Amino acid sequence: MKLGIRDNSLRLRLMRGEVDALQKTGLVKASTQFPGGRTLRYSLESSPASVNPGAFFSESEIIVRLPETAVLAWATSDQVAIYGEQVLVDGENLNILVEKDFVCLTGRDDEDESDMYPHPEAEKASG
Repeated sequence: MKLGIRDNSLRLRLMRGEVDALQKTGLVKASTQFPGGRTLRYSLESSPASVNPGAFFSESEIIVRLPETAVLAWATSDQVAIYGEQVLVDGENLNILVEKDFVCLTGRDDEDESDMYPHPEAEKASG
């Protein structure tokens, strides 16, 4: 799972195995190590109690929670992403985007893309 954070936006990209795990177990976790022994943990949860996507941050961990029905529809279809907005205390919005990770249109020697989804534009790019 890859995490991107920018300008009140969270973006998580999942490979096929991670989407399958989220659908089956309701949870996918990852982490990033920082100097000084600190770790940023992040997880994605599928919850039958959730109505909308939501994000929470506590004790160096980001938790993104999605409605179970949205995860099931997304995981079993060609749907690319689940998108949501969460209103923050100051009235701004936190944008939440969870999407399937696609094979790059231009090859990357340093990245294993074997578990990524086929890119929907691949035929156009090669044609």
